[in-house]
Amino acid sequence: MVERRWGRIINLSSNAGVHGHPGDTAYGSAKAGIIGFTKSLAKEVAKRGITANVVVPGFLKTDMTAPLFNTEERLKLESERIPMGRPGEPYEIAEVVSFLAFKGSYVTGAVIMVDGGMGM
Repeated sequence: MVERRWGRIINLSSNAGVHGHPGDTAYGSAKAGIIGFTKSLAKEVAKRGITANVVVPGFLKTDMTAPLFNTEERLKLESERIPMGRPGEPYEIAEVVSFLAFKGSYVTGAVIMVDGGMGM
């Protein structure tokens, strides 16, 4: 990237790295470290045409979270914590990553929350 004077670095973090979560001290610290690393890196490589950003996914419908959606009642309970009223879909994260990779030429050092407003 440095030799070509062009590149896109897109890291993924977590809500735990932005807001902290009880019982997730080690995980949250690691995810916060990704944010700090990316911001410092963005400042280091910007003049070389390289961008560095962080995407922070919210609560998504994935195989890992499937047990949380095992009943309508549970889905409703989890969705009430999200201002948009629903969990996100993996493609919604991919859309932001795609933007940063292909269109976000003037976006660097950003922490982009893709969480339906959950982190507000």
